[in-house]
Amino acid sequence: MSEQDFNHIRIIVAKPGLDGHDRGAKVVARALRDAGFEVIYTGLRQTPEMIVNTALQEDADAIGLSLLSGAHMTIFPRIRSLMDEQGLDDVLLFGGGIISQEDADTLHDDYSVNGIFGPGTSLDTIIQFVKDEMGRRGKL
Repeated sequence: MSEQDFNHIRIIVAKPGLDGHDRGAKVVARALRDAGFEVIYTGLRQTPEMIVNTALQEDADAIGLSLLSGAHMTIFPRIRSLMDEQGLDDVLLFGGGIISQEDADTLHDDYSVNGIFGPGTSLDTIIQFVKDEMGRRGKL
């Protein structure tokens, strides 16, 4: 598939909470854009409500979160709850940060967080994950 095959897929990349370190989020956003996806980067200090509202307004296919604050066990479930309330159950939710395997398993199993990527994950791995998930959901 060429890059143009993905440009109809809209991905929100967000930096929730008070953590001000957004370099990783910007790098991932750019890599996804360079792979051919349409990416909307929301910027720093987003609330879960702001992120889900952006996903609604932009008709997003995926939401990617960058969390380094340690609040992942609060923020991911809150965003999933808001997504469910708004009927966004078909929107892919994934993210990255400093998240233990135990927490990643809980987020996946209990809150339908589809992918968790830790430090050192290659950009190609994240891009392939999104492509695979979009294909599995019939969006490619």
